[in-house]
Amino acid sequence: MTTSGPNNPDGAFTGGQVTFGLDTFGDITVDRAGEPVPASQVIRDVVEQGTLADRVGVDHFSVGEHHRDDFAVSAPDVVLAAIGARTTRITLGSAVTVLSSDDPVRVYERFATLDAISDGRAEITVGRGSFIESFPLFGFDLDDYEVLFEEKLDLLTHLRTEQPLHWSGTTRAPLTGQRAHPTTVRGRIPVWVGVGGSPESVMRAARHGLPLMLAIIGGAPVRFRPFVDLFHRATGDADLPVGIHSPGFVADTDDEALDLLFPHFKANRDRIGRERGWPPVTRAEYEREAADGALFVGSPETVARRIADAVTALGVQRFDLKYANGTMPHEQLLHAVDLYGTQVVPRVRELLTGRGTAVD
Repeated sequence: MTTSGPNNPDGAFTGGQVTFGLDTFGDITVDRAGEPVPASQVIRDVVEQGTLADRVGVDHFSVGEHHRDDFAVSAPDVVLAAIGARTTRITLGSAVTVLSSDDPVRVYERFATLDAISDGRAEITVGRGSFIESFPLFGFDLDDYEVLFEEKLDLLTHLRTEQPLHWSGTTRAPLTGQRAHPTTVRGRIPVWVGVGGSPESVMRAARHGLPLMLAIIGGAPVRFRPFVDLFHRATGDADLPVGIHSPGFVADTDDEALDLLFPHFKANRDRIGRERGWPPVTRAEYEREAADGALFVGSPETVARRIADAVTALGVQRFDLKYANGTMPHEQLLHAVDLYGTQVVPRVRELLTGRGTAVD
């Protein structure tokens, strides 16, 4: 693979301050009678949830990409554009864009369009994805899993210059002076690399000089500290932010949050488990993850303290809560968004300030 032009790795800096986001995959939900909600309504509900997140002061709202019947969103940038037209301050990004089965040029152009609609609030988080449905759907070979992501990430990184580009690789035709359109007012779009916690993935983000988003979905968050340290050693740039993304749910009390989430969390996890050979999740395992693992579930005070502890232990600059987990009704998700923005985030900022951590 050959490239020309600078890498220009800057973009998603937080100035050392901690910011807070919400993520959703647009899970198919159920109504009050327990019946599945059509995907079209789920998408409209996600737009409402993102709009509320802006009103209650959340910093970031991110939407995942899937191509299967238990998730409604296959085109996050379109959903984000609808949110962008109704909001004024929140950043809007993907969680994640499955870059291996997409075209980096089209990805950049779509998010540049979102950036225009939202007046400069678009960002992209790219990853290889934990689901493989997009590969056969778009005609890609899983045997090319590694090289597809490596080359396409390299191309996307160079596209961020928004200049005519000369690039060649093995996965697509070369570029010989073309550029992506539209260009942005900022001159580039922030790009994060989402990883599941392997040293190789961390080093890939470091090589490209891009911010790191760690998906912590099991076990104690503190066990990811070596990856944060590895990233900073590899980049030599203390200002390049690291974020964490973890599942959770907020309700008025701890017991209510645990009881409301569990059946939906179990149904979602067990379906994926059947596909991947995992045993069914038990209530005891669930409660252990909620007590000191990767599941941030409880009252606003409980969730705030757990977030503050994780941010402090890992030394990260961003925390994103994946607030939608399985088939939870829209009304419960709206209440969780409201509590997160009005109670959890202010309380985390208060706790971090008391510990001497910079918050915005």
